[in-house]
Parts: sequence; C-alpha cells; structure tokens
Amino acid sequence: MHRSIKGFARLKYLLAGVSFLIALPAQALTTEEVLMYRGADRDKVLLEGARKEGQVVFYSGVIVNQALRPIADAFMKKYPFIKMSFWRADTEEIVAKVTAEVRANNVVGDVLEGTGLGEVSVQAGIVQPFYSPVVEEYPEAYRDPRHLWAVTRLSYFATSFNTKLVPPGTQPKTFEDLLDPKWKGKMAWRIGTSTGTPLFFTNLRKAWGEEKARAYFEKLKEQKIINFGAGSARTLVDRVMASEYAIGLQVFAHHPVISAGKGAPVDTQLMEPVASVAAPMQITKGLTHPHAAMLLVDFILSKEGQTILAQAEYFPARPDVPALESLNRIVPNVAKIRENFITPEDFNKYAESSEQIYQELFR
Repeated sequence: MHRSIKGFARLKYLLAGVSFLIALPAQALTTEEVLMYRGADRDKVLLEGARKEGQVVFYSGVIVNQALRPIADAFMKKYPFIKMSFWRADTEEIVAKVTAEVRANNVVGDVLEGTGLGEVSVQAGIVQPFYSPVVEEYPEAYRDPRHLWAVTRLSYFATSFNTKLVPPGTQPKTFEDLLDPKWKGKMAWRIGTSTGTPLFFTNLRKAWGEEKARAYFEKLKEQKIINFGAGSARTLVDRVMASEYAIGLQVFAHHPVISAGKGAPVDTQLMEPVASVAAPMQITKGLTHPHAAMLLVDFILSKEGQTILAQAEYFPARPDVPALESLNRIVPNVAKIRENFITPEDFNKYAESSEQIYQELFR
C-alpha cells in the first residue's frame, strides 16, 4: 500500500513535469517563433498572447472608408479584446515611415500592406518572415517561399480614355494602337511612382523580351506622352474625366469603371498583356504585438476578410472570393485577355532598369 501511494505520487510528479514542458513553448516563444509558429495549439497561443498585447497597428494603402474601417470594425468584433489602429498611405510613404521606425528601434506599425510593397521593403530590411496556414489556401504563385509576404489583393492596369474626346469604339485597343499619330500629345502617364512608367516598361519587357520591347519604346517616344506627376493614379483618371487629357496610360483598371458607373465620361481599355501586381502583406521587423499581428494576418487572408475587400471594390487574391459583378469585365481571365503577373521579385528586379528607360527616352 505504501509503495502504491509512493508510486502514485511519483507518477503525479512526472505528469506535472510533462504538462509543464508541453505548456512551456507557448510561454517562452520569441517574437520570431510566434510569427512562424505551426503547432496544433497555434490559435490558442495567438489568442492568449493577443489578450495580453491588447492592440495591433496596420499600415495599408487601401482607402479608409471603403476598406480600412470595415476591416477594423469586423476584426475588433471578432476579437473585442484587441484595439486595431490603422494608417493609410501610399507605398513609398509606408516604406519611409517604417524604415525610420525600425532604425529608431521604435516600431509602431505591426502589419504592412500595399501595392508594390513586397521587394521594396525586403530590400530595405524592414520586414521579417511569418507563417499563416491560410496562405496554403491560395495559388502557388501568390506564396513566397521565404515567407516574407502574402498576397491580399490584386491590381490590374489599363488605359483610360475620355468618352467625349474619344468615342467608344475608336479608342486604342492594343499597345501597337498607341503608336497611331493621331494620339500624339494627347496621352499622359504617371511618373515618380513604381506602378507608373516603371511598371509599364517592365510589363512589356517581361512579356515581349528586351529586343521587341526596346524597339516599341523607341517608336512610342515619338508620341510625346505627357509626364504626369501631380498626384495619384486616381488623380490622373480625374484629369482624363475633366478632358485635360484624352487618354491616361498605366492607371488602375477599376478606377474608370467605377467613375463611369456614376455617369462620368470615362472608360477603361485592357491591353494584352494586362499587367497585374499584388498588394503584399508583411510583418515589420521589431514589431511589438506579434500575436495580435498574426491574428490580423489570418483574418485579412480569410474568406471573411477577403469578402470585405471585394465589397470595397478591390480585387481579392483569394480564389474563392470573386470581385464585384460590376468589375468582372476587367478581370483578365473573365475578359479572356492574357494577364502578366509581375511578382514582387520581378517588380524589384526590373525597377531600376525600367526607370532608366524612362529617363533615357521619355524624360
């Protein structure tokens, strides 16, 4: 009897030790381990950690009232113990702000998202690897083997035209059509932004090869395209609507469609190949709310989060969440037009040389 009691006590002690060891990883995880955690108890680990952190900060390029606020409201409804703050800015501004925060060892933004952000932030050394099981529900092309980004939404680029100055049916429909002398001096494109002229050149260089693309650019320079650097892609579309320019090149394809739906004299023309880029989501190096950050990443990549983006007139990257019906005609696979997906790596690889083409031929 005495031995049994002693044996039972020893077994109880051993079990307590095993329980401690099982619980230990969740309590002793470093920030890096939290971000890459793959254990079966991942949800529990993130929830417990997020309750202690109590907040998360999101830097993004999506419009506040259309998407950022709805995302925050839905996220905080699901996780009422986390306060989500956000800041909206263009990619260049996000990179500059986060770079300053990382260098000062005073990181505020936990999660970053924006078109063209991917390799720019990687090269700047301001992001770190993370893992979300939700990423596995996305196409292979939208996954980064280094785990430095995950795709939240896609952007398609097209040509916009003023329907009063360019009656529908007479607009240029191909890149070769842009060489028609009648468009000389009547077209404008965006400069000073990575998704403007650099992406225009990169798209054709990647799709056509250097020799054919270069020959085309040499001809295109004779068209005296107006360099527009006074605002965003949306601003250029507004100028086209106002008849300042007949044609706006390299704009987000959905902007003219949305305005046309409201009665504006503007429309979109997809040209093959249609350049598409991802808006990657990333984790800031040195963040202070890793558990809450990963909950936010999971949420935005989930069907619920992607549906919010779709309802906000964005193109969700998740394959089981379609774009709004009103925007379907400018989704390349729906329009039966070849798409040229520019990965974040391609974006960075071609950026400098594409900018040099602009400086040499079009400045």
